[in-house]
Amino acid sequence: MHQGILERFENLLNAYFQTDKPQMIGLPSVAYCAGELNWSANYVGDLIKKETGKTAQEYIQAKVIDVAKERIYDRDKSVSQIAYDLGFKYPQHFNRLFKQRVGQSPNEYRMLHEN
Repeated sequence: MHQGILERFENLLNAYFQTDKPQMIGLPSVAYCAGELNWSANYVGDLIKKETGKTAQEYIQAKVIDVAKERIYDRDKSVSQIAYDLGFKYPQHFNRLFKQRVGQSPNEYRMLHEN
């Protein structure tokens, strides 16, 4: 049963980044996700922690980084544009989170992973 909840949370996040919601309302919060699924934020937080060992916020950030890694290959967009598209108000916040999680800046990652 819990697996279904994690799956629904994951699907919600995937769908979120397919829309223009990030640009309009910013990064998805735990409260937003819980509300969309009609659960309390605490319930979602507890379940995700139990299932993944991450807090719900960490889980969302990991998803943001996954999406960012895919989008970084799009050379038509600057790193700043990708940051705005993901819902960051300030590109430097995106750069900091990306570097914390990946160990490289978005630009370094892009250069290292060019075909």
